[in-house]
Amino acid sequence: MEDLIIGTRTPHRRLIDPDEAITELERAVPGFGPLRLAEPAAFDWSALEAALGSSVPADYKRLCELYPPFVLGDFLSVYFPVAGHEEKWPQALQEDLETAVEWCEDNDPVVPLHPYPFPGGFLPWGGSNQGDLFLWSTSPAGPQEWTVTVASRSNVWWHCTGGLVQFLADLSGGALEPWSLPRIRPEARAW
Repeated sequence: MEDLIIGTRTPHRRLIDPDEAITELERAVPGFGPLRLAEPAAFDWSALEAALGSSVPADYKRLCELYPPFVLGDFLSVYFPVAGHEEKWPQALQEDLETAVEWCEDNDPVVPLHPYPFPGGFLPWGGSNQGDLFLWSTSPAGPQEWTVTVASRSNVWWHCTGGLVQFLADLSGGALEPWSLPRIRPEARAW
């Protein structure tokens, strides 16, 4: 099997502020804002990060605190930790991490692909109903520098230099060419 990384998508401007990214996602997906929780969820991020061995991006934390688990366009789900069991979140990612390991091992890319915890490795944060994986490309510079990698089931991989929430907004709103993915309808539902 040969890996095909077809390129990198770079947003016009990377949204660093988590609340600005959330606002953009609410703008891109009109039904998303009404899903916002009445009170922010409380997570023990230090327990999750201790179990993972790394901090996670601020936009992801903000997304999990403000919204219930959801699916975009009946296609893409973001993996949320369970409040009170945050230390189990890395274990919950294990199956997708094993899939990413297999895909990395099965391919002979020009640039070697490695799963987390390899420095700069891939860490799953979401999946599709068609078996695609959505990953962070981790960075030794810290979680605010992590970007998104799409590993499609059709063996087409591509990168987006924005953060997770900006990626969701741009993909749902049509600002981001989906390449190997179907167009995402700008709708969301909690699950």
